[in-house]
Amino acid sequence: METLEEVNREGRERLHPSLTNPSWLVLRERRRLFQGWMDALGNGQLSVLDVGGRVQPYRVLLDGRLRQYVAVDFRQSPLVDVVARAEQIPLASGQFDLVICTQVLEYIAEPAVVIAEMHRALKPGGHLFLSVPAVFPRDSENDTWRFLPQSLHILLKSFRKVEMAPEGGSISGLFRSICVFLTMFGRPALVGQILRFSAVPVLNLTAIVLEAARGKANDQFTANFSVFAEK
Repeated sequence: METLEEVNREGRERLHPSLTNPSWLVLRERRRLFQGWMDALGNGQLSVLDVGGRVQPYRVLLDGRLRQYVAVDFRQSPLVDVVARAEQIPLASGQFDLVICTQVLEYIAEPAVVIAEMHRALKPGGHLFLSVPAVFPRDSENDTWRFLPQSLHILLKSFRKVEMAPEGGSISGLFRSICVFLTMFGRPALVGQILRFSAVPVLNLTAIVLEAARGKANDQFTANFSVFAEK
């Protein structure tokens, strides 16, 4: 099992990614979106469920506002409270003000079942923060799904309100894909590492400049979507 130091290091890299991170573009945008949505929740104390909460990078955004934080994951880590699969969460219904679920649904055979479980766990008026991939290379034998806005609206039809935002536009999606390709498929492995510390920062910064210059972002090739939904 991972140590607490290893898990915390991974969480910090997801929340505040280094410029050499191939996913820097999407991670920084997700943090911005989640921070804005968390601010919109008001100042009350929150009961939070983190589905797939092995690392919990976004927990610190709620510092000072937590009444309860419960992490569920099928993999044990020092931060996991309940070891269980997301399809069958062994917790009472209507218990949480907020559910967080990032980059989990793509590994689930039946994503609608997980959505239903998270909806069940929320109090009426509770909220869901969700992040899912739209474009990414297959990274394991359990990697099953990619998601587009229409499919997300279908999955989230039980929620009263759904706000969806791309984690960067098509330019960011394209440059992120190039960064991932260079580091994932560079051979030998040393080549991938060299590219990570040389080419990836340049590509990340170039994407930011180009997307700012373009103005209104096109999301047809966005890498991920984030969702803010209300029960």
